[in-house]
Order: sequence, then structure tokens, then C-alpha cells
Amino acid sequence: MSFFTDLAYQYIDGEWRDGSGSWDIIDFNPYDGEKLASVTVATADEVDQAYRAAERAQEAWANTNPYARRAVFERALRIVEDREAEITEAIVQELGGTLLKAAFELHLAKEFLREAVHLALAPEGRILPSPDDGKENRLYRVPVGVVGVISPFNFPFLLSLKSVAPALALGNAVVLKPHQNAPVLGGSLVAQIFEQAGLPGGLLNVVITDIAEIGDALIEHPVPSVISFTGSDAVGRHVATVCAANFKRSVLELGGNSALIVLDDADVDYAVDAAVFSRYVHQGQVCMAANRVLVDRSVQAEFTEKFVAKVKTLKVGDPADPATHIGPLINSSQADAVSSVVKQTVEAGATALLHGRTDGNLVAPSVLTDVPADSPVLAQEIFGPVALIVPFDGEDEAVRIANDTPYGLSGAVHTGDVERGVRLAKRLHSGMVHINDGTVHDEPIVPFGGEKRSGIGRLNGDATVEAFTTHKWISVQHGRSRFPF
Repeated sequence: MSFFTDLAYQYIDGEWRDGSGSWDIIDFNPYDGEKLASVTVATADEVDQAYRAAERAQEAWANTNPYARRAVFERALRIVEDREAEITEAIVQELGGTLLKAAFELHLAKEFLREAVHLALAPEGRILPSPDDGKENRLYRVPVGVVGVISPFNFPFLLSLKSVAPALALGNAVVLKPHQNAPVLGGSLVAQIFEQAGLPGGLLNVVITDIAEIGDALIEHPVPSVISFTGSDAVGRHVATVCAANFKRSVLELGGNSALIVLDDADVDYAVDAAVFSRYVHQGQVCMAANRVLVDRSVQAEFTEKFVAKVKTLKVGDPADPATHIGPLINSSQADAVSSVVKQTVEAGATALLHGRTDGNLVAPSVLTDVPADSPVLAQEIFGPVALIVPFDGEDEAVRIANDTPYGLSGAVHTGDVERGVRLAKRLHSGMVHINDGTVHDEPIVPFGGEKRSGIGRLNGDATVEAFTTHKWISVQHGRSRFPF
């Protein structure tokens, strides 16, 4: 597909070029193994070139009239709208995403571009009082300068745009490193869209590379003030450590082990629909996915029967087929890891109500119950189509089980009494909880982020402004100050 080969380049200082590393990243279709493109990796020297280009371009961009900056994002949005069919096909091919998943990702990507249009005009200053006569305290909100963005493979187009677009809109420059399993959707396509939208060269640079080539060059480089990382908690811990050692701010959107809780007064049929979507959307490769479905014992039998029946109707196969619900996992390592988790959990005593077969990167859905209370699977993130049904007796036990994990990203509570649900949600150690809905949600103006190992900081709306700007205090003394000597 020429779409991929045309974009198999680095984008540095407004130029498309080959990397100068000694090896290539191969971009494969995870469903059929087709080679889509190969990209020669960028070196640490090219990372430096990208950051220096961003640094040179940023000041003029920050001083550009924000209404002129806004126009770039309006054009970028129109380009995405015009290219929806092409981008949809790319999501299917590069990610193994189903058509439903592609529509979901594109919808949110457009919403975040619309929000970037508004963010260009968002920064506001303040005038604060002073105890000193004649003094005026002006508080300006200014760009941080250069932002490094590292995006993941599961929703790469959306999650690159989610940091790149607002950082640029607020007057910063950006260096973006996409995941090696999604170099085009997460990187070069984003660069091409902004290039076509008229973003001046140097403001957005894309380096397609790997830690095996550059080490920590991307996060310890002296130019960026903020690193925005989306990925696993293990890598996020390292990013945070390096950033702290180099006096950088980090914004970390990490993994999850979400719980969807079904109380005794819930609409069981509706809760089943929400739970199946929350667990199996995009093959379960979603940080907000409902790994654990906690069900009050009084409705456990009914819920479990209906849940398993619905999961059995999910079609596994070619993501380009509109009837497919579950496509391939991103690579064989991920497929093997998920299969091993299921096997080990069953061997440890769990009951497999469904035990999904693995065929290449296709992993059919599994449903496990009777999971031993000390099983490590209850506390970890399963990035694949595996649901754990866990019974509980009463709200206190539901809260205890839900909180018994090092993660705290998203969650949901199903109940016939909304305020009961809200009271329970307040007891959950989670950054986001949804009453009578699924666990997978993101909205451009609502702060998004987690607690514990699920991340540091928030994005979206005002939280994004906080993440990618800083305060500058400028005082003006009208008249003369008096000094003690």
C-alpha cells in the first residue's frame, strides 16, 4: 500500500528524510503478516537535530497571533475529515483495528482537534494584588517551550494528536516518537497532516526509532521541558525517573486494571452489554478496559449466563470485515503473553467458562471465574480479550476487591440508584468512574488520568493547559520602592 511506503520517513526540521541508523523498523499488518513499510531508524544525533529544530522554531510560533495559530488546527481538522476513508483503512491494516474501532478512534481524534482550535485562545493572564503600594503583579501563562511526546500502539493516531495538537496550539514545539508497531499512524501521518495544514517547519518533528538505538536520548535531552508519555507503567516509571533527574515535568498516561461493578439492583441486561464492550473493544488492548467484572452474588448466575452468551456471539477474524468484533493483537509476543496468562490462571484453579483459541495473532475471547483470591492476574493489566468475573457480597467487599490493585485508571458502577453509585464511586481509588456506563471513555474537556501506577498528571481541557504551559510572574512598580539599605 503506497500510503505506508510514502510515509516511511523521518520528519525533521520540515524535511522528509531517511534515518541514518544501521537497521530498519519493519511495519507489519498484524492480521496477515504483510509488510507495509520499512523505516530506517533515527539515531541519537537525529533526535538532537529534531529537538534543536523545535527549539529554533518555537519562539516565533509562541509570538504568532493565536488566531493565526488556530487556523492551522481548523485546516488539520478538515484534512482528517477529507481523508477519513484512507485513515480508516490504515487503522485496519497497521493496527488490526476493526472498522468499529477505527470509527471510534477517528471520532475522538476529530474531537481533540476541535478542542485544539479552542485551546489556541485558552491561556489567560491575571493581575494579583500586592501588599506593596503601587505594585502591580501580572501573572502570564506561557508555553513551556518544547514538548517530547511518546505515543503507544493501541490508539496511536488519537493518542499522538491528544498531546501534539494542544501542545502546538498553546505555542510549543513538539518532537514526537511513535511506537515502533505504529510508526505511520502514530507519527509520520500526523506530521503530514500538519504539514498540509500549514504548520511552519521545525515545529513538529517525528523521529521513528527505538530505545535499542537511542537509549534515553529522547527523554534526557536538555531541550524539552515536558515529556508526555502514554504506555506501560514499567516504562512510565523509567520515564518519570529520568525526567526527575533532569528537572523535567512528566505527564504519564499509563496502564490500568479497571473494574466494572454490577450491584444487586443493576439492570443486568444493560450491564452485560456495557461489560462486554468495555472488556473486548479493540481486542482488550485498551488501558481503560474492564479487566475485572465484579458482580453481586445475588445476580451472579444471571449475569454470568448472559455475559458468556453474548461473548460467544463475538466474531473473531479479519478486521476489514464489517461483521468482525475482535481482530488480531498487535504482534505475536502480545498474543503469546495473553494465551499464557489464561493457561496459568486456569492451571492455578480458575474456571474457564470460555477458553479462547489462539491462531497466529488472533486470540478468541476467554471468560474466567472462580479465580483464586491470591492469583496475580487479579492485580495486573491484561492487554487482551480476557474477562475475569469476580463475585462479591455487598458494597464493602466490592470496594475492597476493586481497590486491591496497584492501578487506578477507570471504572464503572451499575445500579438502579444513581446516587448509590456515586457514593460507591467516591470510595474507589480510581481517576475516573462512570455510573451506568462502560469503562472506556475519553472526552476533550474532562480531565483524563489515573491514580497509583496508572499515571501522573492529567490531560484534556484545563488540565492540558496546565500540562503544556507554565506561569510567569512579572511585577510592575508604579512609583518608587523603598529599600532597607
